[in-house]
Order: sequence, then C-alpha cells, then structure tokens
Amino acid sequence: MFRIGGRRRVVFAALGLAGASTGWFLWHTQRALDETRTEVRRENALPIRVRTLDRLAIAGLESMPSAGVFRDAALFQQRLWVLSSDALWEYDASGALLHRYSCGVDLPSAPLVKLATGVGSEPQLYIATQGEGLVVYDGQAFRQIRPEQANYRKITSLLPLESGQLLLGTETAGVVVWDGRSLSRFHESLGGMHVTALAGRLDNLWAGTLDRGVLHLHAGQVERFSDNEGLPDAHVLSLAVEGDAAWAGTAMGVAQFQAGKFQRVLAEGTFANALVWEQDTLLAGTIDEGVVEIPLKTRQPRPGFPPRDAAGHVERLLRVGGETYAIFRDGLYTRQRRGTWQKAAGGPEALLSDNNIAALAVEPSGRLWVGYFDRGLDIIDPGMAHAIHREDDHLFCVNRIVPRKDGAAIGTANGLVLTDTAGNPRQVLGRREGLIASHVTDVLLQPDGMVVATPAGLTFLAPGGPSSIYAFHGLVNNHVYALAQNGGLVLAGTLGGISVLDSGVVKASYTTANSALRHNWISALAAVGDEWFAGTYGAGVFRFDGTTWHPFADLRPGFEVNPNAMVATDTAVYAGTLGRGLAVYNRSNGRWGFTAAGLPSGNVTAIAAGNGYLYIGTENGLVKVAERSLFLP
Repeated sequence: MFRIGGRRRVVFAALGLAGASTGWFLWHTQRALDETRTEVRRENALPIRVRTLDRLAIAGLESMPSAGVFRDAALFQQRLWVLSSDALWEYDASGALLHRYSCGVDLPSAPLVKLATGVGSEPQLYIATQGEGLVVYDGQAFRQIRPEQANYRKITSLLPLESGQLLLGTETAGVVVWDGRSLSRFHESLGGMHVTALAGRLDNLWAGTLDRGVLHLHAGQVERFSDNEGLPDAHVLSLAVEGDAAWAGTAMGVAQFQAGKFQRVLAEGTFANALVWEQDTLLAGTIDEGVVEIPLKTRQPRPGFPPRDAAGHVERLLRVGGETYAIFRDGLYTRQRRGTWQKAAGGPEALLSDNNIAALAVEPSGRLWVGYFDRGLDIIDPGMAHAIHREDDHLFCVNRIVPRKDGAAIGTANGLVLTDTAGNPRQVLGRREGLIASHVTDVLLQPDGMVVATPAGLTFLAPGGPSSIYAFHGLVNNHVYALAQNGGLVLAGTLGGISVLDSGVVKASYTTANSALRHNWISALAAVGDEWFAGTYGAGVFRFDGTTWHPFADLRPGFEVNPNAMVATDTAVYAGTLGRGLAVYNRSNGRWGFTAAGLPSGNVTAIAAGNGYLYIGTENGLVKVAERSLFLP
C-alpha cells in the first residue's frame, strides 16, 4: 500500500476478552481503520466543483472546421469515440458518425487532451481537458469535475485502475486520483511535477515526466530513472506496459525495463511520441515518419508507413479488441497487413489549415484573413466555403494582418510581408531593407506609409525612406508589442509602458511609476471614440483620455490580455484573455464582463469585427458569431 500521509489511528483493546468481546474488538478495529481512511482522504481531498453540462444554444454561432488535431480514441457502450482537440466524435459499429460534441457548446471551453474508459459502479467515459479539469460521461449526460485550484485543471494523462479509481496526470501538480466522489492527491512522490504519461496498475505503476525521467511505484517503493540511469532522455513522451515489461519513449529512443530494472535502449534516435505492444513487436508512433516497428527479439527497427494522405505525426497508439489503431492528426487509422494504415474515422473536410489562431482581419467584403502561429495564413471567401492557403519561409509565425486595397501587410517573426489580394508575397522587408528588426509584432497604416513595431523599436516607412526610433530617442522601451492611432497621435505599447508619439516624435511616456497603470507590459491597444484602451499582460485593461490613465473598478483582480487581441465596435470593446475567455466592455453602460460561451478555448488569441459579426480566434479553433448574439454585461 502507498503511504499517502495524514494521521494514523491505532486502536487497542483489552486482552483477555473472549467470546462476544472478540467480535466487538474486530468490529471496532475495522471501524477505526475506516475512519482513518476517511481522514486521510479528507486531508488530501482537493476542493472541486461538479456540474452537469447542458448544451448551449447561441444564435448565429458558427464554428469553422479546421485541420483538427485528433488525439485519442476509445470503445464505450458499443460505440467508437474519437477525440480531437476541439470535439468528441461518436461513431456506430459501421463507422457512421452519430454525433459531434463541441468544446464551448457541449463540453467546456478548453482543448481536449485524453480519453479513457473505466468501470466503477457504472461504466464511464473520461475526457481530460487542458484547463477545465475532467469530464465524465455515463451515456446520458456529461459532468464536469473542475478543481478550484487552477494547477489541477490542466490534465495531461489518464489511467483507469482495476479498483475503479482514475489516476490523472497534471501539467504542474503531479498525479491525483478520482474515486467517483472526490479528487485527492495520490502519492507524495508524484506531486508537484509535469506528468506526461501514466501506465500500468496500482501495484506496478509507471509515470513519465517532462524533465525528471520515469518513476516506477511498486510495493510502496518509488524508483526514479533519468538520463543518468540509462534513459535516452529525461523528457518522457510515452509509456507502454505488458506484464513485467515496460517501455518509456523519448525523443532519442525507447528505454526497455524488465521487472522494474532498466535493460536496454531500443531504436536509438527514434522520436517515440506514442507506444503500444503487439506480440513480439513494439510499435512507436513518431512525429514525421508514421509508425515504426521495433522487433523485440532483434536490434534493427523497421521503417514506418504513414498514411499517404495523412501527416506523419502520430498522437496515440492503442490496442482495442485485438486490433491496433493509430491516432494521426487527421483521424483514426487501423493497422492493415504489411504495416499499412487505413483511415477509420475523422472529421469533415477542413476549411482552416490549423486551429492555433494568431491573427485575424476581415475586409469590408467579408473576406477573412486568418494567421497561424506556425502555419502561415488562410484567406477565406465571404461565404466561408473556400480558403486559399499561403505559407513559406517568411509567411510563417504570423503576428498581425492589416488588409490594404492591393493586398495586405503582414507582420511575422521573419519580416514584414506585403502581399497581393490573393495573399501572394510581393515584397518582404527585414533589417536589410531598413527595418530596425526583422521580427514584426504590429503594423499601423498611415496615409503616406506605415509604422512597424518590433522588439527593437519602431520603424516608419515613408516615401522618403525608412527611419527608426528606440529608447535612445525617448521610447519608453525598445520591445514594442502593439500600436494604435487616434487622430494625429500614435500610441506604442511596450514591455515597459506606453509612449505617445506625434509626427514620429515621443511626446510623453507612461509607466506604473507616473500613472495609474498597474502593469508595464502593454500587450494590446485600441482606439475607442476619442480615447484609447490598453490591454496589459497581467493587470487587465486601462482607459486613456489623452491626459490621464484610468483603471476600471470592475476589473479586479487583473488578467492577461493576449498580444493584439483587442477590437472596438460601436457597441462594445472586446479583449482576448489568456484563460478567462472574452472580456466584453459595454460602451453604453461602461461595465465589463467575461464569457467563454461557445468558444473552443478560454484562451482567446485574436479578434476581428466586421459586417455585424465577430470572429474569435483561440488556441483551439475559430468561431464566427453575430455581434447581437454576444453577451453584454
């Protein structure tokens, strides 16, 4: 048994009792032990909120299908369930799609991570989320188990136990256990760490971590194996257990253990993102080569055979009903003869190239530009039926999109890209072309040129040529994140405060030292009537009337506004937050509120408004909604 901690109670009985007194003694001892277990559970229990999830009905809400990141699958109640980051897909035995349960509508507003089935008093389907705790489905309704402490809400792995309990690995808080009624810390040796994988049984448990290797719990003992004890890498990506054998996958190969002891390294150099045992072969899912076969009786692995039309990135490998399945990023595949794979289930045809949205812009015609953190950009027609994808060495890691009459100015981590109306790059500007830095964080159009924000200062592009300013010229900080213009004045939000510029000259600067600002890291700016709103990365939003900065009384405590995730319309100001969804300011009554309803994630990374619609980008997808349907405080 594991020693979880807490007080231990020892009950003594008088010696010499016989007959009926013996039964009394045994009953009293058992009662004392039960009370002890209750106390231990109570002392280790975590405060949670349990609620039944009802489907939300939001008029005008449209989710745009993206190249989904599928992550897991399971059989439950004779149905196949497949998990993508933004939805849970239900299929019947013939492979027909029965239902799609969406994040923000049927499920919490957070990326979905793992799927598992367990049998307690009744069969359960478990869904792990990245930020909103655990969801349990009994075939009738979804229940959310949401810890009050945020560090227990980011779940990375699930392991149902033969006892009916469920182990949950978390991103920063180690391993916790759900017993159907309460959530508790599991074992003191598995606390306070980033858990990446769980495998095994209660009496033979393996836990992979981000930077501490793999831990083995057996008979109350804990052994740790890191890169100093034979592990190819301390970052464990995957685990597999079969009998007394175990395997730990890393980016540098697979470590094999036998009877709890390190034995050897298999397939050195293989990026083993997923593992599954299949008779005398270990299958390793990689991020670019599909599935690699590792014969356990020889040393040479066989190459993988990724599906012809699927990306080679394998998220998960699993054995169900004697069959082997692989979760590639575009869906579920079954293993065929000779190592080939056939698609069994997946989502509809994607409109968007990715679901990690970094920037949005909408033209008056309704055409939408969508920039991604690492996939270039898409241009979507007004009917939202067709998209053009553009991506190259420069059109990558998009930070800002500003449409122009002849195309768009796109700020990226690799330069300022000027495109035509079809998104084809016409010109790329970097340091060699006169920018103060090639990393462009924001772009502001002016009648005779542009203002370009970078981590090294500002560059003004004008007919006479480029010119730049930085801290030497009075800029409050070199690292500029956001720009806004109102009349002849330009505001530059930086890592160290805000500077006000007139005709390219710094006229004033504001920080926490000389204004009501409570945070110097300015992440977003928007002109609102004759004023400005500034979003900060930690203290919420502030208002500037041209002379004085003002806080909002109803925005306490502070929160993080994501870079350039702010837009103003005639009725409201919208700010995208790191974890609280959409912050909404009602311009008619001056009040703020928050909503994540309908959003695939509470991490809102980009916002655009046009033609009566709001386009809301998150780390987990994009939605379009009629502004009149949105929550206003």
